[in-house]
Amino acid sequence: MYLRLNLVLFVAGAWLLQQQTELPDFSWAWGLLALLVIVIFLCFIQGRGPRYTRAVLLNLIFLGAGFFWAAWLAQARLADALAAEWEGRDITLIGVVASLPQTNERGVRFEMDVEEVKTPASVPKHISLNWYKDRREPEKPLPQLHAGERWQFTVRLKRPHGNANPHGFDYEAWLLERNIRASGYVRESSVNTRLDEMVKRPAYLVERAREAVRERLKSVLPDYPYSGVLVALAVGDQQAITQPQWRVFARTGVTHLMSISGLHVTMVAGLALALVYALWKLSPRLMLLLPARKAAVLAGVIAAFLYALLAGFAVPAQRTVYMLTIVAAALWFGKMSSASRVLCLALFVVVLLDPWAVLEPGFWLSFGAVAVIFFVTAGRVTQPNWLRAWGLTQWAVTLGLTPLLLILFQQVSVISPFANAVAIPLVSLVIVPLTLLGVLPPLDFLLFAAHQLMLWLMNMLEWMSALPDAVWQQHAPPAWTLVAGVAGIVWLLMPRGFPSRWVGWTGLLPLFLV
Repeated sequence: MYLRLNLVLFVAGAWLLQQQTELPDFSWAWGLLALLVIVIFLCFIQGRGPRYTRAVLLNLIFLGAGFFWAAWLAQARLADALAAEWEGRDITLIGVVASLPQTNERGVRFEMDVEEVKTPASVPKHISLNWYKDRREPEKPLPQLHAGERWQFTVRLKRPHGNANPHGFDYEAWLLERNIRASGYVRESSVNTRLDEMVKRPAYLVERAREAVRERLKSVLPDYPYSGVLVALAVGDQQAITQPQWRVFARTGVTHLMSISGLHVTMVAGLALALVYALWKLSPRLMLLLPARKAAVLAGVIAAFLYALLAGFAVPAQRTVYMLTIVAAALWFGKMSSASRVLCLALFVVVLLDPWAVLEPGFWLSFGAVAVIFFVTAGRVTQPNWLRAWGLTQWAVTLGLTPLLLILFQQVSVISPFANAVAIPLVSLVIVPLTLLGVLPPLDFLLFAAHQLMLWLMNMLEWMSALPDAVWQQHAPPAWTLVAGVAGIVWLLMPRGFPSRWVGWTGLLPLFLV
């Protein structure tokens, strides 16, 4: 219990840092060392009082550690900045295309890792660039850009800037989270030239593989209306989905399925685990070398990690990979942990590696959904009817995420439980496997089957989206109503037999009525 609380407090400390208007004075961090010394000293003191004192002090240490860990990383990232005097001026630099190039009617957008600056300017190591077509010759094509190429460009950059819009999209925070410390565009210049076809580093090789998969899908399904959705499901390129399609997904509450969700990663891991387990048992020599269960668990983790890399390693994919790794380690060593401990460890690892993850709505929705599922399933008697159990889980997740959706997006899809009941099994268990297998050259026909299923699903979702009052919209509720709402939901989702569960509805009322 204490370990889980401490891990959650570390995450809370990182979140608290992200709410500050300026970085703290790091001299206060020495206080954590003093608290640690006190805890060690109290460990040698017997008695009931000191034991609780140690627990409280340890909680403060974890809270402060998360706060100052996030502050230290933030200081390092903010220090990598574009000098103000070099905004809007020509800068010649050499760098590597570090992301999937995104082509549009005006040109191409991409991220670049800066390796060398020819101009005497202070330039961040990671920037975002647009290369626009020549206005005088709009039909003239731009040179082809590919992930992993080294280029020399003349660019004009600006420092990160966004509008202050309460409860709206925070563009500056989005750039900071992705370590994009400047943005700009490529200038027409004779020095713009490709220097290397491929820089062979692991991150660039992964991006090139993602690009190859994306281009293969586009070539097999060139003019198909939902090929972009399949691209997003395969490599996590959400730019391939059109805005009208996003609106349908948002109104029906299935947006989470159009990114690489934890469910997709778990499904890929499960298929790899089952396949390796079945084949491994066929060889007595392999069984003597390593038990089939351990080999299958290892294969599942590797498959999950590779798929998460192919998908861009977004927060939901990270969370799932870390959770699967923790579960696999517990199975490997024969020390299976509780579901809540696995969730807290995954939460801790994600924030330890990326403190800015707490700024991402997907972070809260992803962990929130898994927490609700664990709460209503772990340690309870299994429902005899699988269909009823599935329906109850859908209901619990929909209800459990309502406060977060109102806080983050000021809307909730009323028809989400019905849309997800069809979309989740169809997308995760059928469309995604067909898409991933269809990437292999001899299996093109599977891509056509995946697209046909996606077409049928979209017809249903578009019909649901057009229903009147499909979405509840309102202003962002005050923060205190979130606490009351979560308390009410926990009360409502207590096991059958818990007294007066209906009282939980009163906790939800302030969210909608304040």
